[in-house]
Amino acid sequence: MNLQSGIYYWPTTFPDAPSYPALEEDLSCDVLIIGGGSSGAQCAYYLAGANLEVAVIEKSTIGSGSTSTNTALLQYSGEKMFTDLINTFGTDYIKRHLQLLKEAINEMEEASKKVTIDCEFNRRDTLYSASCPEDVEKLRKEYEFLKQQNCDLTFLTKEEIEANYPFSRDAAIYSYNDAEINPFRFTHALLEYAARKGIRIYENTEMNGHHYDEERGKMIVSTKNGRSIQARYIIFAAGYEGMEIKKEKKASFVSTYTVTTNPVDNFSEWYNRTLIWETARPYLFMRTTRDNRIIIGGLDDNTPYPEDRDSKLIHKKDKLIEEFNKMFPTIKVQPEYYLAAFYGGIADGIPIIGQYEEYPNSYFLFAFGDNGTVYSQLLSKIIVKEIVEGNCPDLALYLQDRPLLNK
Repeated sequence: MNLQSGIYYWPTTFPDAPSYPALEEDLSCDVLIIGGGSSGAQCAYYLAGANLEVAVIEKSTIGSGSTSTNTALLQYSGEKMFTDLINTFGTDYIKRHLQLLKEAINEMEEASKKVTIDCEFNRRDTLYSASCPEDVEKLRKEYEFLKQQNCDLTFLTKEEIEANYPFSRDAAIYSYNDAEINPFRFTHALLEYAARKGIRIYENTEMNGHHYDEERGKMIVSTKNGRSIQARYIIFAAGYEGMEIKKEKKASFVSTYTVTTNPVDNFSEWYNRTLIWETARPYLFMRTTRDNRIIIGGLDDNTPYPEDRDSKLIHKKDKLIEEFNKMFPTIKVQPEYYLAAFYGGIADGIPIIGQYEEYPNSYFLFAFGDNGTVYSQLLSKIIVKEIVEGNCPDLALYLQDRPLLNK
């Protein structure tokens, strides 16, 4: 699957990342994780203390898929407002979803302190602004709901925004204690942690077939290099490529674009180096990095075709820089890294744990959406709890056939 193209920034931040061998013998385990990106790593992290035999296989190298193009803004708010999600799922459902999202960010921070590789986790505030006057009332309703759920945030007026930033917006939600992370280093850190706990990790080991052996009650996976893996449970954590294994009808792809700039000397005009995004669709978002670069992303395009996506990269790169210059005219930037990538979403706005009849004892982790890294942390914990303890009540919220108010 042609997921992305361009010049990638994150792998340059960890040139001496750990490597792992290819699988060269048949294997039997309790849990097999398919995919060595952030989703697979987050599952491995939660399984590391579970006293189970666990293996991870990655068809290429760790973090080489969508993880290396992930912009990793860690927020509980997403593309669909919680007040809109309530119309589909109900208030109690979305209150629990919000609580789990906040817990997931906290658990990512906790994980970043447990591991030995620096993940560049930083707490950051977020400015979520109204892109036009018509969005102000909707933004205020969202603020009021979040405030009722004890979220730490403020509603900013136009004058308050102008006092802190060199640009103007009619209103904004200012959220405290969101976060940012280096997703490539985070993925490697979690897997290195898991490996030290006894989890076996194999790179350059691609699945090319699978079937269920009823007699043994196990899934049998074959690899392209001729090996066989027996597992009681399989977690398909292959990101967007999981859709090539099992097509999920609620999921779809668009194309998105990202620029990472040269390092910047002076952020004095960028209040608290906040994460920045907006209500417009397609929206623009921005963050900074540990080495003082700026990541500018968005301008999504509805094309699902790689050739079409890639043909627009140079134009989108220039447009992203142009939009940044409008907002921060005194911060001079040049695009050093830029890419085009597929971006997956779920139609109803909630990520999916897929359980399908033709895949017994298997879980598909579809953490699609603008908060994919946070979703993945949340879903990984639920899947692992379901496997280890035999039951996780929150699983029902994320199954592909979850209950909707408006079907």
